[in-house]
Amino acid sequence: MSHNKYDYDIIIAGGGLSGLIVATSAAFYSNQSLNIVVIDRNSYSDLGKKTVNGWICGDAVGKNSVDYMTNRIGVSWGSPEIEHPVKGVIAYSPNHETGISFDGDGYILNRRVLPQRQLNDVLKMGIKVMDNIALRSLIADNNYIIGVEGENLKTREVFKKTAKLTIDCTGVTSVLRNNLPINSSIQKKINRDDLESTGRYIYNFKPVNQDKTYFDPDYCIIHLDQLLAPGGYAWVFPKGENKVNIGLGVQQKAFNLYNKKFGTSKNLKNLIDEYVKINPIISEPVLPDGQEDEGNTWGTWQVSVRRQNDCLVANGYMLVGDSAWMPKPLDAGGIGPAIIAATIAGKDAVEAIEASDFSEKTLWKYNKDFINDYGYKTAGLEVFRRLLQTLTNDQIDYGMKYFLSKFDIEKITGGEHPEFGKLDKIGMLIRGALNKTLAEDLKFTSQLNKQLVEHYFNYPNGPDKFPAWKNKLDLYLNEAYSRFK
Repeated sequence: MSHNKYDYDIIIAGGGLSGLIVATSAAFYSNQSLNIVVIDRNSYSDLGKKTVNGWICGDAVGKNSVDYMTNRIGVSWGSPEIEHPVKGVIAYSPNHETGISFDGDGYILNRRVLPQRQLNDVLKMGIKVMDNIALRSLIADNNYIIGVEGENLKTREVFKKTAKLTIDCTGVTSVLRNNLPINSSIQKKINRDDLESTGRYIYNFKPVNQDKTYFDPDYCIIHLDQLLAPGGYAWVFPKGENKVNIGLGVQQKAFNLYNKKFGTSKNLKNLIDEYVKINPIISEPVLPDGQEDEGNTWGTWQVSVRRQNDCLVANGYMLVGDSAWMPKPLDAGGIGPAIIAATIAGKDAVEAIEASDFSEKTLWKYNKDFINDYGYKTAGLEVFRRLLQTLTNDQIDYGMKYFLSKFDIEKITGGEHPEFGKLDKIGMLIRGALNKTLAEDLKFTSQLNKQLVEHYFNYPNGPDKFPAWKNKLDLYLNEAYSRFK
């Protein structure tokens, strides 16, 4: 296909959070000289909506990620899309005796309002946004992706557009990635065990009592508890003094074992309803009826909790955000990494177009850029997550109380893997065989994390060296997987 026959320079598939940032970034770095279109299955008024249940999300993001975008492409957010500021996150042990504070300013966003703010931004920059289009497949020619096909949901007409570059921001279950029709190093399918089923309510409530381990208007609270949230965790994120985003995520395998062990047949909604009920602060919860939360007060969603896709590019094609499995493996936080990746992807896409070369080799730079700014830490966090999923509540209580040092907490604050430096000093004091095993496992994850970080900083400069790099990564990870069954 000759270059002048493309409909667009860049097609961005998916007009959610990451898609709209990619569009803004590409327009910024090209001085608005490129022909860019964003295509979404929702109508304009519902942009970014994930399911019929709304914009399901924990809504929290670190200020540092938003600043990353602001400093590079000049996009800043304010009220009403930022609903409430927070000072950090506190993770509590199952017995609530140990709270680890990850101090870092952040925001609780309104995910229903934010896409409208983003839509205004992209339209101002002359970017085209097409709504009510369901994309079903990628168009390939000569082992290059050259566009997208689907259907106009209003007219039922076949939809077909071509572009030099297609950037996939269609979410975790992307049909475009799952059915990628060309040869590439991108992993198409995610493993079930790397998905968490999550759900949450947004409630207004009357605060009773004072117990900051259950609700704190200044902090996002995470509860680690295998009985409340098997294989995952529960959260209470403040959206104001008397408004909350409350929910939990579970690993399906761990949840099935839980039901079997207790002879129950609970589903995710039962678990969340119980979690809300036992919270002593949140009394008389009601679903908000304001326009800013309309159609978004309850819902469930699947989130990936693994490292990002080992390769993010193919000829004419890039992955960003949830479609690239970017949420942080430890807490499933997806907004921060999506912002960072989308900002980078816009820049790297523009460079490829200016070079008139949309090959995997030229786009490869995006792999390196994302890893250097964020992705280097995710494999270590994935291993740590797998370890956590094997622990009992008693082990979590013990480990959080005795094994984490101030230095570890600083590492966690920066989104890094803790080093558990205290293990050596208290080796003699460890109570019980289970905690001895835990100490050994923590030491193992800490050492493996160092190797993984180093391995990621040695990510190959081009596709030819990728298979060898990937084999070595798999060796590291398989050792961890067999250890933490």
